[in-house]
Amino acid sequence: MTTDQRPDFHAALNSLEETTMDMADRVEKMVGMAVRSLVTSDNSLVTEVISSDDKVDELYMDIRSRWMQIMARQQPMGRDLRMMAAILELNNTLERMGDQAVNIARIARATAGLPREETILAKLVEMGDLVKPMIRTSIDCFVRRDADECLLLPAMDVPVDVLNRGMWKHVVECGHDQPLLEWATRMVLVSRALERVGDQAVDIGEQVAFLMTGDHHEFTRYTG
Repeated sequence: MTTDQRPDFHAALNSLEETTMDMADRVEKMVGMAVRSLVTSDNSLVTEVISSDDKVDELYMDIRSRWMQIMARQQPMGRDLRMMAAILELNNTLERMGDQAVNIARIARATAGLPREETILAKLVEMGDLVKPMIRTSIDCFVRRDADECLLLPAMDVPVDVLNRGMWKHVVECGHDQPLLEWATRMVLVSRALERVGDQAVDIGEQVAFLMTGDHHEFTRYTG
């Protein structure tokens, strides 16, 4: 049996990974709550998303601080260094995902009193239903160190991109009604936020591939 030559380092690294996964779970829930706040106009959900983001920001700063301490004291190499790099990138990506959820929730609050167009709303709900499994898949791939499953993410992202690109057509159809057009124009921002979350899930997949293979490349070449 091989003895761990750096038990303190690996204990600190495992703790850092656990905190990152806690952050990921929170962000995944935030995205779901943000979309529900849009559908239900429930201001309490908006408040919960914003409050959750405060905790995510705390975790973000905590991870960065501990990351720098580990790097300074332990000077990891090889696979351990790639793991440290992956955690830093995940931390940044998850924090940005949380920000997108907050953007959606704030738009839900700002447009709560405006008329809505159900087709647009249904498209946004569909986008939310597509990106949430992408977040979970990317995080599960990281936990399992599964570089092969990561390659599913670009294909999962394709319908999200299609829905985002088609949103303007539905917005233009609302041009006859000024209050409705105001709401619909804001929904373009929601669509863009969800599209970015999908892209960020793919980014996490790229980090897992880098961790496992040592090669860092974009996944766009896997979309066919």
